[in-house]
Amino acid sequence: MTLHLRRRPLRRRTLLSASVTTVLGVGLFLAGGLGLAPWPAAPAAPGPERSAPAAPADPLAADISGVQAHLRETPGDAVALATLGLDYVQQAKATADPTYYPKAEGVLTRSLALDPAGNFTAMGGMAALEAGRHHFAEALTWAKRATAANPYNASLYGTLADAYTQLGRYGEAAGAVQHMVDLRPGSPSLSRASYVAELRGDIPTARADMRRALNDAAGPADQAFASYYLGELAFNSGDPATELTEAEAGLRVAPTYTALLQAKARAEAALGRTGAAITDLTRAVQRVPQPEYVLQLGELYQSLGRTKEADQQYRVFRAEQRLFTANGVALDSDAALFEADHGNAGQALAIARQGLATRPFMDSHDALAWALHAAGQDREALAESDRALAQGTRNALFHYHRAMIEQALGDTSAARTDLTGALAINPHFSPLHAPRARAALAALR
Repeated sequence: MTLHLRRRPLRRRTLLSASVTTVLGVGLFLAGGLGLAPWPAAPAAPGPERSAPAAPADPLAADISGVQAHLRETPGDAVALATLGLDYVQQAKATADPTYYPKAEGVLTRSLALDPAGNFTAMGGMAALEAGRHHFAEALTWAKRATAANPYNASLYGTLADAYTQLGRYGEAAGAVQHMVDLRPGSPSLSRASYVAELRGDIPTARADMRRALNDAAGPADQAFASYYLGELAFNSGDPATELTEAEAGLRVAPTYTALLQAKARAEAALGRTGAAITDLTRAVQRVPQPEYVLQLGELYQSLGRTKEADQQYRVFRAEQRLFTANGVALDSDAALFEADHGNAGQALAIARQGLATRPFMDSHDALAWALHAAGQDREALAESDRALAQGTRNALFHYHRAMIEQALGDTSAARTDLTGALAINPHFSPLHAPRARAALAALR
């Protein structure tokens, strides 16, 4: 489906505003682009013995403090409760701290108890919460309720599109994104349009839409977000130099945007600057210990033969997975791939099967394929690998996984084709697997 970036007259309620500034979690835009104008922070009590508190460096933390202060004065404000719930969801993603999810559920539930019918803010917050916890069927239910309550809010259609995407319902996701573009053509909707194109393998359109999102950015954080994904599009197409340029440009306007440090490190590693990559990636992990960053650092260490440091990062990754599970987050592709590559094949298979049940997205099909391969079930693995690539996505890791499965099945011709394809798409796709792909291809020639 080709999206048409057109304008049309509209009327809409604007309580929810679109933002893409703090979404760092699983997949793309899972917080739904939902944000509310914050209440002002409560003033400090006057007097010589009580000084005013320092303003938090984190704007989202400041928003949370302000809404909490408002709720101490007006605890029955349903909209304020919904706002706080949304802030908690975004803080969970921004800090990689899943203990915010139960807090979010508590205040969103209170908000809905006060106003169960037209409370689209809390409904959208519940959709973002369930998506953050990887409960995508539940996220879809809440997103549908929210858009029914307010069909004129573009951000809600972004949340709807995200749920459809992660459930593997790509056509419906594209339709929701088109509706979002029609309502409000700007950075959030253009970013999602870019992702729709990327998933079907149309990289030029994905790049053009993300460039338009950058040009339409409302502020430094949105600029940094677009720069990050422009860099990711470049890296995934085998161009780490451009990713480095985009990351550095984003950091100039938003130096605290941690995802750009991760992107910068990935580009540096691909360009052979491993010392700089370790420095930048360590800084990213220290700022925000996202499991993705921790695993990336561990695999970079392992690729350099620094197994002690790698194992330390892998222990952190496992601890984080336990913390996420304890706070209601369902594990899926990242955890399954980790176990298949570094842990227990049986555990990888169990996680991958459960992940596919709750998130039938292409990443989940690929993770199940790789877990099946690790468990020696290559015939079933090949079918899952084919499903992962069915949309035409250009993904070097997917092709590498399929090549290894084909080789295990004795189909050397197909393995050679997929290895060639993987390295043509991105010769730097993994510090561990890209060298293995080159070695396997050389052995097949």
